[in-house]
Amino acid sequence: MKILTEHIDVPNIDTIDVFMKHGGYSAVKKAIKKMTPDEVTEEVKKSGLRGRGGAGFPVGMKWSFLAKPEGVPRYLVCNADESEPGTFKDHYLMWKSPHTLIEGMIVSSFALGANTSYIYVRGELMYVINILEKAIQEAYDKGLLGKNILGSGYDLDLFVQPGGGAYICGEETALLESLEGKRGNPRNKPPFPAVKGLWQCPTVVNNVESIAATSWIVNNGGDAYAAIGVGRSTGTKLISASGHIKKPGVYEIPLGITVEDFIYSDEWCGGIRDGHKLKAVVAGGSSVPILPAELILTTAAGEKRLMTYESLSDGGFATGTMLGSGGFVVMDETACIVHNTLTFAKFYHHESCGQCSPCREGTGWMDKVLNRIEHGQGRKEDIGLLVDVAKKIEGNTICPLGDAASWPVAAAIRHFRDEFEWHIEHPELATKPGAVFMRKGASWTK
Repeated sequence: MKILTEHIDVPNIDTIDVFMKHGGYSAVKKAIKKMTPDEVTEEVKKSGLRGRGGAGFPVGMKWSFLAKPEGVPRYLVCNADESEPGTFKDHYLMWKSPHTLIEGMIVSSFALGANTSYIYVRGELMYVINILEKAIQEAYDKGLLGKNILGSGYDLDLFVQPGGGAYICGEETALLESLEGKRGNPRNKPPFPAVKGLWQCPTVVNNVESIAATSWIVNNGGDAYAAIGVGRSTGTKLISASGHIKKPGVYEIPLGITVEDFIYSDEWCGGIRDGHKLKAVVAGGSSVPILPAELILTTAAGEKRLMTYESLSDGGFATGTMLGSGGFVVMDETACIVHNTLTFAKFYHHESCGQCSPCREGTGWMDKVLNRIEHGQGRKEDIGLLVDVAKKIEGNTICPLGDAASWPVAAAIRHFRDEFEWHIEHPELATKPGAVFMRKGASWTK
């Protein structure tokens, strides 16, 4: 079942004429001419669509929270910053089929009563920004944007705004600060963006994939979307698959397939690279807990792990993880968990905005201690120190970056403590080029 990527490989699908030949913008015509904004919102609610940026909050419910004071403008902002390491699905969709997002922006803006909307794109993706701006101009030329869209009386202007390349701007309030021309520091909540967002006006911030899915929902109905998937994990999900697999790439999967099928099926990742075995997986981008092979394939209760929000989180952080942004990073037995954890820690240390002391100082400590262990200077008490620092960051910051920094470290130690201990106890082996810890004992390969 393909919803977002059904026509993505059609030649010139990035142009509006080809896109419309394959049914593009039919959802705009249906929504604006045959539906009310509330009816569009109701279909999105029925669909069970959950935010695809990582949080998984129901999109229709988020829309219903939007304040609608008289005489005050409302805004829709698309979060296309996509800074989560291991995640590149939104980038891919905008690059290959920009009109898929633009159609979703028009439909969603209509539902929210927004007459001005923004797509906030990570500044490094300048070529994607150019693609989007060209596609937006094509939509203006066809009367699908601007004044009196399709003679309906509805007006919408759509703008692309480059970001400065800061991970923190993936947090919705930091994104709004950046969009207003300020430093991208997260805001205290409440008030929430739905009440006071962009320029202190009611604002909805949604992810690229979330917004793009609304067009299919309008065309086919919320019930049809809800029929795909399992339980509260409805519809399809774009997964950014990378690491030690035979077929890395972006895959659109129906939620509910097993993790084992996703990794090993020829339809998806094609299995682990030849001659190697699965060691661990980061299932939803760098911020979610890493799981060893035995826990990513089956839950602690022995059930097959599914690619759903609920199944991946089964067992809590003790034995589970999160679907998150869908950044699915696979590691075989040659991967060093300590090195991987240090890489993530360095990223979060660098990307912390510094506003909150636990995050500003704590990410630096985790980076420093992990660097010490990785380079053969670790101490026995360092493992406990890392756990303690992670606990002191988690839940004590304005935005979730602190949690995102602490969870990978805590999970790596929880499931691979023996590997950290080996690095500390055998620095002469651990620092050899190509050193790899084997779960059955200390060993290394060249």
